[in-house]
Amino acid sequence: MKTLEARDFITEGHANRMKELVIKLGTSINLPNESIDKLKLLAQFHDIGKVGIPDRILFKPGALTEEEKNQMKKHCEIGYNIALSSTELSHIAEYILKHHEWWNGKGYPLGLSGEEIPVETRILSLVDAFDAMTSDRPYRKALSIEEAVKELKRFKGVQFGPLLTDAFIEIIEEQEEAM
Repeated sequence: MKTLEARDFITEGHANRMKELVIKLGTSINLPNESIDKLKLLAQFHDIGKVGIPDRILFKPGALTEEEKNQMKKHCEIGYNIALSSTELSHIAEYILKHHEWWNGKGYPLGLSGEEIPVETRILSLVDAFDAMTSDRPYRKALSIEEAVKELKRFKGVQFGPLLTDAFIEIIEEQEEAM
């Protein structure tokens, strides 16, 4: 975690937002406590493989070249290998490897689809995408909550599982109403 923070890959705010949302979504679909505990850890360490990606790619303000995209995609496998070597993270290594798989099978690195992707990974992917969309990035400004929800709906059944997407949008809308 210290290495990730030192290279500015993850902020405490990002990790806390991710943990809060994965807990809410996991709880809403009645995941067992063991799975929710894994989700909390996954929220913190899913991008640990980015320690092996050059800063010039990670913090590039513009679009990545094809070669840079291919290098960036390696963070899943790098993270998987790091997690396997850690007794504290080895039980979530599979989830780290698969956190960029898409519901329709067009993700990476394995091209898994639908329920072949562990539910914990599908939850993390959905929450991470939402948090990324609603946060400023070097290459773009944050989207509003409403715009991000539209994007989630647009990618429902494509990148994200339909039922999880609906459950997550309901959580986001309830949060918005409570504010």
